[in-house]
Amino acid sequence: MSRAKVDWMDVLLPALGIGAVLLLWSITAAAWAKNLPAPSRTWELSRPYVLSPLAKRGEMDQGIVRFALYSLALVAQGYFLALAIGTPLGFLLGRSRLFSRGLDPIIQVLRPVSPLAWLPLGLVLFERSRPAALFTIAICAMWPTVLNTAAGVRAIPQDYLNVASVLQLSPSKTFSRILLPAALPSMFTGFRLSLGIAWLVIVAVEMLTGTPGVGGFLWQEYNSLVYAHILLCIVTIGVVGFVLDRLMGAVEARLRSV
Repeated sequence: MSRAKVDWMDVLLPALGIGAVLLLWSITAAAWAKNLPAPSRTWELSRPYVLSPLAKRGEMDQGIVRFALYSLALVAQGYFLALAIGTPLGFLLGRSRLFSRGLDPIIQVLRPVSPLAWLPLGLVLFERSRPAALFTIAICAMWPTVLNTAAGVRAIPQDYLNVASVLQLSPSKTFSRILLPAALPSMFTGFRLSLGIAWLVIVAVEMLTGTPGVGGFLWQEYNSLVYAHILLCIVTIGVVGFVLDRLMGAVEARLRSV
């Protein structure tokens, strides 16, 4: 009985929250922001992009799901590049106090730099938009992985390492049997945060480079004064980010239960 009640509330409360947002949106559009389209007008103008989500009428006139897939493909490449760089760097920081003391000030300086600053540097370095986009996504998304991996390695009890020494495990076996399993929960928290940042960065990257994707479509529609499509892009960005976070959360929960 209680479980059924919890499930029912899990449906009702989000529905009430969405209804409240739509009501506030309607009031704002009617009474204050005259250029802001109401929910009904937004749906009317956005319907072709939603009901034909994979349609391709032109480079920047496509279904919203196709735009999202373009963005996700670029995010995936930049994200895995971030993990490939950030994970070993995090292990080095966690295992070597000297290495950590030398690099920590540099990391703390670079970590808060905006993607709006990294992208021009990427364009200077690579002279093409796609490699510059991958560079920007990777360098912005890698820091949670670096810091959480380092924290997870530092938190490994010394007793674990003593056991590896007594058993005379090789460095590779110590890594695979001791370090990696013990640090994995903290590492996965970093992976999850990095994915969220990668999805945030892609919007800015596409807006600045004008490449097809949710961010590129948003910027084009802003310049065309089609505000309903801006709202469509905002909703799409939020929904995709929510789905990605839930998927990563499910994988993390699965790993913790093993």
